[in-house]
Amino acid sequence: MESISNTGLLHLIFNLNDEIFMTKTTPVAVWLLIFIVGLPIFSETVYTPSLPDIATSLATSETLVEYTLTIYLFAFAIGTMFWGKISDSYGRRPCVILGFAIYIIGCLSCYFSTSIEMLMLSRFIQAFGGSVGSVLGQAIARDAFHGPALGKIYASVGAAIAVFPAIGPVIGGFVAQYFGWSATFIMLTITGTILLGLICINLMETHAHESRKRVNTFHLALRMLKDPKVVCCGLLIGSGNGINFSYFAEAPFYLISLLGLSPIVYGLTFLATSGAYMLGNMISKRLHEHHQYHTIMGYGAIILVIGASIFILLTLIGANKFPAPFMAAIAVSSMMIISAGIAMLISNSLYISLTEYRDNSGTASSIFGLFYYLVISVITLGMGYIHNKTLIPMPVYFFSIAIFMFVVFKLMIRYSRN
Repeated sequence: MESISNTGLLHLIFNLNDEIFMTKTTPVAVWLLIFIVGLPIFSETVYTPSLPDIATSLATSETLVEYTLTIYLFAFAIGTMFWGKISDSYGRRPCVILGFAIYIIGCLSCYFSTSIEMLMLSRFIQAFGGSVGSVLGQAIARDAFHGPALGKIYASVGAAIAVFPAIGPVIGGFVAQYFGWSATFIMLTITGTILLGLICINLMETHAHESRKRVNTFHLALRMLKDPKVVCCGLLIGSGNGINFSYFAEAPFYLISLLGLSPIVYGLTFLATSGAYMLGNMISKRLHEHHQYHTIMGYGAIILVIGASIFILLTLIGANKFPAPFMAAIAVSSMMIISAGIAMLISNSLYISLTEYRDNSGTASSIFGLFYYLVISVITLGMGYIHNKTLIPMPVYFFSIAIFMFVVFKLMIRYSRN
């Protein structure tokens, strides 16, 4: 299998201008959409190398520091519901601008936090504003793309935005080691301000006035909850991202505190796991040329279970026998396999989930986002709850979730054939 070179990666991101999201009158450049969706993901991973330092600096427990991730995801869930709903009535562009303005305020508040309570509140504000990128990035794509092209664009954007969680811990590890954890949030403030300026200059409206209408949110939510495909896709997306975000929360203590990696080396490991996620998206895109979505998802589910099985088996065997560097290699290698499988499941779940809700794409995306971000929040909450300063909980937890996802996938296929 071909490796992904840095040159190829940059080509993927910055030469996507041939692929333009088009409505009848409005183009939206893919590079801008990537940054709109990617910055909130970058904001999540960039501070993870600082988690042990934050616990020490704010004189709080490791579990409470992990809960700053849970708070972030919970606020993300609420935000997706809010932004998607109002964007159906007032348009995508003004909502994206307002959302990122709130995000910048949240970043500044994180910088000035002097207690874990203030940091949690600030992370809530940051996530609520940043969530506009996730839900409206999807809505903008659905405004403009249709049919198999939407599946390919999700795979392309999914592969490109894998760069953000990859470089987040790398940059965050460097900043944490040399400038302290609070400097991370100044960097995010500057980045968010630059992106907001680019949005004001380059983002045009994709949701035409004639397409805007008030939607009965309750009735739409009830209809979606009765749709097995939507529920199963939401569980797959939520569970897959739940594994990813639980790893972001637990890995600093797992790899830095228990296995002795430096924050910089820890950050570099994400180049491998995020590269594997990107590879999974690229494989999914290639397979779309000859295979149906359910076949590709089946491959992803099998890869996921294999990776989780390797992780739990080798950890149970070697937790008290193998040297720390070898255990770190096991964790990172297993997460690479797991990430590739998750990518194949998530990109296709996003593709098929709301194909029948295009007329209400903003509100439907917000309801769907609320659902799967609540799933993510619950899963990360569970990871913090079972954290016990040993190597065992994380692989056991991930294996359990992988089996659950495999069962959900099989149920979705069964329902789709009935």
